[in-house]
Amino acid sequence: MTCKTILLGAVSALAFSGIASAETLTIATVNNGDMIRMQKLTDDFTKKNPGIDVKWVTLEENVLRQKVTTDVATKGGQYDVMTIGIYEAPIWGKQGWLAPLDKLSSNASYDADDLLPPIRSGLTVDGKLYAAPFYGESSMVMYRKDLFEKAGLKMPDAPTWDFIADAARKITDKGSETYGICLRGKAGWGENMAFLTATANAFGARWFDENWKPQFDQPEWKNTLDFYVKLMKDAGPPGASSNGFNENLALFQTGKCGMWIDATVAASFVTNPKESKVADQVGFALAPDTGLGKRGNWLWSWNLAIPAGSKKVEAAEKFIAWATSKDYLNLVAEKDGWANVPPGTRTSLYQNAEYQKAAPFAKMTLDSINAADPKKPTVKPVPYEGVQYVAIPEFQAIGTAVGQQFSAALAGQVTVDQALKSAQQLTEREMKKAGYPKK
Repeated sequence: MTCKTILLGAVSALAFSGIASAETLTIATVNNGDMIRMQKLTDDFTKKNPGIDVKWVTLEENVLRQKVTTDVATKGGQYDVMTIGIYEAPIWGKQGWLAPLDKLSSNASYDADDLLPPIRSGLTVDGKLYAAPFYGESSMVMYRKDLFEKAGLKMPDAPTWDFIADAARKITDKGSETYGICLRGKAGWGENMAFLTATANAFGARWFDENWKPQFDQPEWKNTLDFYVKLMKDAGPPGASSNGFNENLALFQTGKCGMWIDATVAASFVTNPKESKVADQVGFALAPDTGLGKRGNWLWSWNLAIPAGSKKVEAAEKFIAWATSKDYLNLVAEKDGWANVPPGTRTSLYQNAEYQKAAPFAKMTLDSINAADPKKPTVKPVPYEGVQYVAIPEFQAIGTAVGQQFSAALAGQVTVDQALKSAQQLTEREMKKAGYPKK
């Protein structure tokens, strides 16, 4: 027997044993805390699914969006599972860019009916689920109870923006690097524009009127941006135009923010004594309003989806089923405690007495998610859906371009009026190019 024959026989034996047929799933995800935790728990999945390996590509939020959008639109095949938002899922599902998750929908043990209705609805097109939610969120006020007590202030359960601004200025102590409020300033349709669009809703603003005419030349947007820039100048941290979710989380956890208005998912991180210096001093309140009937709370979920045309659909669907299941929530609870399970996806979680006891923010999170109304997001009527975004394909590019203008205004590089004028012009140009109003 020659060496060549022996080698071929060995290769055949390996193939027959199944070792050579192992599949590697490449998963693109965002560098948020819950996703980092999921990566650490991947061994649980691979042990339960021998023959499937997992390779992680972990990216900053804006970069992730660019890369997965390019890959799915060009059918690049770079990723087998993608982390996408509730904005992309229905748009990409309609365009045929995603594989429907039919097995999950029909699997009794997965229990798709347990998914929170507002979240499931946002991921469904023509009755088909195109992405499974890993965590869901709205937004709310997180604040330092000790600083409020020291200043003689009491946070209402449902504050106004005027109260928030007044309190932020009163609890600011720049000498000790304690800033009254931290808000997103980093440019991006899902970064500063998520926060500012939701805030603008509370101020009576809207992206477009009923005929798709941009509205940045209207007083409601001027009031919103003036208020935001002045508040951040008076009571925000230095360099705020570079701060997104993760940067503000770090500031709050190290005791440098008196208030932070952002994603409800942050609650478990700011109250975790292993990660937060102020864990025992955090209180929660609904996102602020201005008395016009709309609060500045959004609706979002990070979800796992499979690009259409994938050659690894079966393995990818197994991973998604694992990562978004009830069993996964139990696994996180076992490893890190109930307060740290991914929130905002399943009704059963909010009926769980152990979770309610461990997570003082549970009710506020659920109330905020249920209060967000993507179909009627604004005070005045609009032709679009979406609370902190406009659910049209063109919004990614337009939202990021507008976000760059507003970030520049926060940094003092342009005036508020200049930023709004530029936002109006570029949005008008891009919408005309895209053929709006559609006939």
